[in-house]
Amino acid sequence: MNNVPTINIAGRRIGSDERPFVIAEMSANHNGSIETAFRIIDAAKKAGADAVKLQTYRPDTITLDCDSEEFRINGGLWHGRTLYDLYREAHMPWEWHAPLFEHARKAGIIIFSSPFDNTAVDLLESLGAPAYKIASFEAIDLPLIRYVAATGKPMIISTGMADADEINEAVEAARSGGCKELALLHCVSGYPAPASDYNLSTLPEMQRRWGLVTGLSDHTLDNTTAIASVALGASIIEKHFTLDRSGGGPDDSFSLEPEELAGLCRGAGIAWESVGKIDFGRKSSEQGNAQFRRSLYFVKYLQAGEIVTPDAVRSVRPGFGLMPKHLDAVLGRRVKVAVAPGVAVSWDHLEQG
Repeated sequence: MNNVPTINIAGRRIGSDERPFVIAEMSANHNGSIETAFRIIDAAKKAGADAVKLQTYRPDTITLDCDSEEFRINGGLWHGRTLYDLYREAHMPWEWHAPLFEHARKAGIIIFSSPFDNTAVDLLESLGAPAYKIASFEAIDLPLIRYVAATGKPMIISTGMADADEINEAVEAARSGGCKELALLHCVSGYPAPASDYNLSTLPEMQRRWGLVTGLSDHTLDNTTAIASVALGASIIEKHFTLDRSGGGPDDSFSLEPEELAGLCRGAGIAWESVGKIDFGRKSSEQGNAQFRRSLYFVKYLQAGEIVTPDAVRSVRPGFGLMPKHLDAVLGRRVKVAVAPGVAVSWDHLEQG
């Protein structure tokens, strides 16, 4: 394809003319164990994911240690908890980042993160992060976006909860801050989110409006929505990933397990291959079956000089005779030679009309 928007993360070209880039989002699914985090990285690699993504924050950098009603979660998976308490449990200790980056690189899988403040960006820069992801809740934090953009690294912005004006502002902040390689992810920030909320028809409109690499951050409970998004141009698919959905962590319940992630990687690749290009020609897999199309065959004996009448010829399978579209041209002509039932009709059998 020509003029396809692309970005490049750690040598992996990403765009609609490449296989979808699948990101396994570790989030809080390490459940407080660095060994579990190592195992998640290995399992993501084995499943076929292109990248594993972390989240880089401390409870003090993402919220306040406050017990007032405004800081307490009302409804949903985390009902009754304070933000500070949730993020204290869910956060990834900063001293884990270096060994996790090293482990992923040895395993041969791309690793990067979502920073939630400038100090997180500074940490990730010190580790040589190849790209950055802006989470949906931070898509309105334009100063953070500009700070990330100043690194010159590729940036992916999730758009959950953002309207078109807010997406415009985020894109402009990234561009004005120096970001040259930018992607947007259509997202619904529900945990989990119903497939009916995703409105995947939005994807082509996002591509038209912003002219950027576009993908999907999928919080539904299976792979159907994510795989379907590929047919509408999604070049990136992000899914939460865990070793065990019953593990009890904050994000486990709406995450994929290893076999499901492997299914997503396979299915997204197959969907991408099936989209292909505009092509009305006969495909290689069809060549052998062309002989079984319909064609014209004689179905009664005719002596040389006899006229071909409607009861003397039929359109049947296989396809070795004249195509059925020539039936009217065959009827009423005389045969030059004797023919028998089961003989494929050819022009050589017929006198000139």
